[in-house]
Amino acid sequence: MSAFDNNSGKLTGATFKEVLLPQHGAIREEVLVGPQFGVDTAVIDLGNNLGMAISSDPLSLIPSIGLKESAWLSVHLLVNDMASTGFAPMYGQFVLNLPPTLSLEAFREYWFYIHQFCQDTGVAITGGHTGQIEGQNSTISGGGTMFLTAPLDQILTSNKAEPGDILVVTKETALVSTAILAMSFPETVKQKLGKEVWEQGCANFYRTSSLADALAAREILAPNTALKAMHDVTEGGVIGAICEMANASSCGFRVDNDALPTGEAQLQIASLFGIDHRFSVGAGSMVMAVKPGNEQELISHLHAKGIKATVVGELTAQTEGFRIIENGEEKPLVFDGKDPYWTAFFKAFKAGWK
Repeated sequence: MSAFDNNSGKLTGATFKEVLLPQHGAIREEVLVGPQFGVDTAVIDLGNNLGMAISSDPLSLIPSIGLKESAWLSVHLLVNDMASTGFAPMYGQFVLNLPPTLSLEAFREYWFYIHQFCQDTGVAITGGHTGQIEGQNSTISGGGTMFLTAPLDQILTSNKAEPGDILVVTKETALVSTAILAMSFPETVKQKLGKEVWEQGCANFYRTSSLADALAAREILAPNTALKAMHDVTEGGVIGAICEMANASSCGFRVDNDALPTGEAQLQIASLFGIDHRFSVGAGSMVMAVKPGNEQELISHLHAKGIKATVVGELTAQTEGFRIIENGEEKPLVFDGKDPYWTAFFKAFKAGWK
């Protein structure tokens, strides 16, 4: 059995628990939240009720979508992780491992947009490392780390949800996966689905920040009391994010399949590429665990800010496991942790789709 997923290249949950979790350096009492599967941010107690949250993620350089769009993903996937704390990131470090084929002109453009998107979100770039790597043919061009400080008792992490909490999802499923597919294979999508679907799929790309969603939630609900936990939607889609939050919080859950928020363009593009929108990478959406009785106040506040939000289910006792209601029937949810997007992308590329 491989330690890594064959398509995404990410470490499997089993390998994380076996190799990384038991071996994470020195034990320091001020590290309140360290490495944990399904928890994207570490939290360090700096004293006097001040906490530091930290998160790292790969950087993107995807020729098929462009340098500006790659920079957007590089910055905002990091920002989304940090937003799950209920606060905006403040500082960023970037390590760039660039392909030798990248020209100075292209590098200037890419870095300009990294700077611009950091500036737009209030992130000061504080350092890093930049170099070219022979044989670098990946769409991952390095990695970034972001930091923030905030009142310790107000910082949220995805492992603080509890049975009975209501699950709210913002925006819709499969936003970023279907957007990248539409942008990468425009001729095929326009030919098969029409120009209007292609345009909407591409427009969804710039809906893939969930910072506004998270900050709006903290505006209206008290963190760690009414607003219990948040988790941004990445690999595994909306269902995968709910699974991760439930696992991290030692909970089960019950989700209504018909309640999962969808968009027509996403559904059509997902169908064309043969992927299940519920399990496909969906940056831009945020999963929120809310104390019962507060969900409508949250949804109304988000709607007033132009952010779609939907109740999709609830967290349950861990002994109840993961359950989904489909066609009026409640049954166990089976999810192997694999995101279908990666296979679909490479299959279309190898098939010569344009």
